[in-house]
Amino acid sequence: MSGKKKDDSLKKDDGPIKVSFIFPNGDRYEGECSRSGSGVLVRSGRGKHTSAGGVVYIGEWHEDKMQGRGTLQHPSGALYEGDFQDNMYHGVGTYTFPDGSLYKGHFHQNRLKGEGTFIDVQGLVWTGEFHGKAALGLKMQHNM
Repeated sequence: MSGKKKDDSLKKDDGPIKVSFIFPNGDRYEGECSRSGSGVLVRSGRGKHTSAGGVVYIGEWHEDKMQGRGTLQHPSGALYEGDFQDNMYHGVGTYTFPDGSLYKGHFHQNRLKGEGTFIDVQGLVWTGEFHGKAALGLKMQHNM
């Protein structure tokens, strides 16, 4: 959160503080912050960041990065709910595509990676091993 006003009354060991901040580009952040080792105020704890373009992240922050559990909503209708690491989908989560189909499973650096389930727009359920855009050997579940 460069460009923040420095308040010398806030010490590094004061713990998280609540802020409401508007960035020069029009982005907004409301939530918890703390001082970094260099004394700069950074997003840390729980908070909501709304970009000027309408992307909304609500969740956990660490050292000014989306880190931990959170929800990222895109203006297109796409929605990710799950684990974040270094501002990326990383861990277990659910990604709902704008068309209503969804993937639930593992992510690695913003890519589908590992065991997961894909539900298409017709409601067909596909399970298997995902590797980015490839998903060899998927199995369709039948409901009888």
